[in-house]
Amino acid sequence: MKFLLALILTIIVLLPTYAQQDILNNADSLAAVGNREEAIKLLADLPDKDAKILLKLAKFQQSEGNIKAALENYKHVTQQHPEKVLTMQDYGELLLENGKLELADSIFSNLKERYPENAGFTYRLGLTKEKRKLDTLANRLFFETVSYDPTHQGALYKTSKYQLARGRKHEAIVLAQAGLKKRPKNVSLLSILGQAYMSTFQFDKAIPAFKTIVEEGEASEFVLQKLAKAYRMTNQLSKALETYKQMLDINDMNSAAHSNIGVILMEMDRHKDAREHFYNALFIKNPRVDNEFLNLGLASKELEDFKEAYRFFKFAIEENEENERALLELALTADRYFEDKKSVAEHYQRYLDRYAGNGNPAMIEIAKYRLSELKKEEHFSE
Repeated sequence: MKFLLALILTIIVLLPTYAQQDILNNADSLAAVGNREEAIKLLADLPDKDAKILLKLAKFQQSEGNIKAALENYKHVTQQHPEKVLTMQDYGELLLENGKLELADSIFSNLKERYPENAGFTYRLGLTKEKRKLDTLANRLFFETVSYDPTHQGALYKTSKYQLARGRKHEAIVLAQAGLKKRPKNVSLLSILGQAYMSTFQFDKAIPAFKTIVEEGEASEFVLQKLAKAYRMTNQLSKALETYKQMLDINDMNSAAHSNIGVILMEMDRHKDAREHFYNALFIKNPRVDNEFLNLGLASKELEDFKEAYRFFKFAIEENEENERALLELALTADRYFEDKKSVAEHYQRYLDRYAGNGNPAMIEIAKYRLSELKKEEHFSE
């Protein structure tokens, strides 16, 4: 009898646990097939939620972008269970990602105090200080992180970047190399290493760093420019030329790339090709602004400031002698502004000489009509 009673009591105690586990399993299944909203509703509707359920709910809410609700659930769990260190870390990271910097600072400061030599907590506190613009404290924490974990990728990037920015190239190289021993294809550290080698004129050593970044699919204009320069400085002109062309594939309006290609082509005695790239570089650095002058002229004309309008239309033609509208507007403005009608007629004739056979039909018609009228006026005045 006593055994039966004990068995019944055990079943009564364990039933809620089994039921809860079933609900958690169902929620996981729903989330796995993309029904996170249903999973959230299933967990949210539970009357009594322990830490396990609240954490699961928080993670689902976070993945669905409901950050406010997720943070609230993390807060409940960490307040009830401060011993859950990893949960506190997740809570702090979510706070940090969403700009809740003072709260994140409080969380990571607490973890750092409890585990003073933990590299992860030290680094995350450094990130929080950095976001709070407390750079001196942040950098101190990044260096401290490296002392606890000499291969910590994030801290090695931060410290090597700090040293490079302050002209301590050798220290930057040592720190970057330490991280690359563990992760040889860390593009952030490769970039620091390459830049440090470039600034110490070790161009041959910079090439492998930047080349690996390109091979990893991170070929930005900045990286390609550095790699191309390194090739040039080591007299690998064909590779430099190809790399500068890759820059133009990303941005064909890069005047520096055109100029450098031109210089290399000159060295290869390809003067015609070089001239084309120099033209392109010149055009990019000094783009035509004829349309802007045209618009200034039109605005001045509407204000009946014909002197200014005439000046702007002339500027537009000087910038681009193929600007048909500017040439006609110059004649129309002269028509309103000049007293010498012979000079006005010459403006219309100049337009027609240029565009009568291939210009805008409506514009040609205007010019022909006004020129005809001016000739009639001249005839009757004689």
